[in-house]
Amino acid sequence: MPELPEVEALVQDLRGRLVGRAISRVDLTAFSALKTFDPPLQALHGTLVDGVERHGKFLDIDASGVHLVIHLARAGWIRWRDEVPAVPARPNAKNPLAARIVIDDPDLEAQPGLDVTEAGTRKGLAIYLVRDPREVEGIARLGPDPLSDDFTLEALRRILESEGRKQIKGVMRMQSIIAGIGNAYSDEILHAARMSPFKPANSLDEAELQTLYDALRGTLGEAVQRSSGLAASELKGEKKSNLAVHGRTGQTCPVCGDVVREVSFADSSLQYCATCQTGGKPLADRRMSRLLK
Repeated sequence: MPELPEVEALVQDLRGRLVGRAISRVDLTAFSALKTFDPPLQALHGTLVDGVERHGKFLDIDASGVHLVIHLARAGWIRWRDEVPAVPARPNAKNPLAARIVIDDPDLEAQPGLDVTEAGTRKGLAIYLVRDPREVEGIARLGPDPLSDDFTLEALRRILESEGRKQIKGVMRMQSIIAGIGNAYSDEILHAARMSPFKPANSLDEAELQTLYDALRGTLGEAVQRSSGLAASELKGEKKSNLAVHGRTGQTCPVCGDVVREVSFADSSLQYCATCQTGGKPLADRRMSRLLK
């Protein structure tokens, strides 16, 4: 799932490709992905791209005051094409293409564009066309951006205290509390902070709070820095190659050499290092325990 660093890198890449250029047309091939009806997609035809921004994990293309907002969900992605077919794309259940944004560039013989795709059968990708990004419910209820200047140590303290005994892993993933952090980077942040994902949010002492704050800002900031300047096609590989624990169950922790462990849930899992994060004690994995009975 693309999270804050990947979406930020996509924004930087797309700014250079789109700003100042006109949108010729938008081909919608996955009708269920479009979540709005007013204004219609045709309102984008002939508009000029004024900017590209990020709101949490949402991508926002501002075209002459109309905002094309995209949430890539778990398996969505954006691919730049130097040349797209002249014939409009059509729905095809076997094709991962959800939408195509065609760019009108009179200086080029071929028309470039963006393919918005979604792999797999669990469809969650969402496309909105609105006059104000805050019309998108997911954006309107976003918590603070963890890389903004306003996200101070005191802001994090207030957030954690207000969430009581909730597990800190879950608190960091809630977009209405902190925007942009998902399953992967919450694992990475907690590993960097040497903190259990099950630790109650309001139980941190002052030293632990500072450690978590530094790990959060540092992990995300370094990921954004590594991704900056990369093309969209390179971002997935960059992310995967720099993860310490997430998605590395059974492999060696790069810090201490212990094995990376997993806790499974109904539709997701978390990874952690017991030596680094839980004093060497494995966390209970009830789902795995049931499977072994």
